[in-house]
Amino acid sequence: MDGGSAAYSRSVEDVFRDFKGRRAGMVKALTADVEDFYRQCDPDKENLCLYGLPNEQWEVNLPAEEVPPELPEPALGINFARDGMQEKDWLSLVAVHSDAWLLAVAFYFGARFGFDKNERKRLFGLINDLPTVYEVVSGNNKARTSGSNHSNNKFKSNSKVQRTSESQPKYLKRVHPKEEDGGFNEDDEEEHEETLCGACGENYASDEFWICCDICERWFHGKCVKITPARAEHIKQYKCPWCSNKRGRF
Repeated sequence: MDGGSAAYSRSVEDVFRDFKGRRAGMVKALTADVEDFYRQCDPDKENLCLYGLPNEQWEVNLPAEEVPPELPEPALGINFARDGMQEKDWLSLVAVHSDAWLLAVAFYFGARFGFDKNERKRLFGLINDLPTVYEVVSGNNKARTSGSNHSNNKFKSNSKVQRTSESQPKYLKRVHPKEEDGGFNEDDEEEHEETLCGACGENYASDEFWICCDICERWFHGKCVKITPARAEHIKQYKCPWCSNKRGRF
């Protein structure tokens, strides 16, 4: 398994960047790409592992042949439990083991590069500011955004693209009836500053396109759930990957 970008890094920021890339890949596998991930985890195959890559991609593969491996190994045999439990429980189980692996890799690099006590503490602080993979997959990260989501009750149910100009969509959000023709509202931007993407866990940024699920009311980067502003304008009710997969294969 390739050590990736952090193999030649030395700073806390470099290791954290590697962590974020691998984490994003694993979140993608367990959310937006869940159908493909499910298919690849065939119980009839040998022991398989879920790897997160530094470039925000993922792969299901056999464990490394060399002993000891270049990096700590993720959980082995995730495919064997696939058909023996409910899909949502299986995904949550894989997510928990993914969190453990991500921490192991990050602190492996910390030890390899000789991080001292303060550097290790700073690395953990950066990591701990993000929702865990398990929180994202299970939806438990909603608690982190409850302060900004409470006001969603005052918005009407249909969605609309807010624009700062006639051609520049800011993000897709629920629109208060009094704001229908009022354009982008600065108070709305402040309201969403603490909102985290339900897929990658990153904070809201006003220069990115966002969309809100009409079922669970979580917010997502359009790029994380593969929704463009043009496509959003034709969606009457948006259902995120989690809510779409609840019907699942049980």
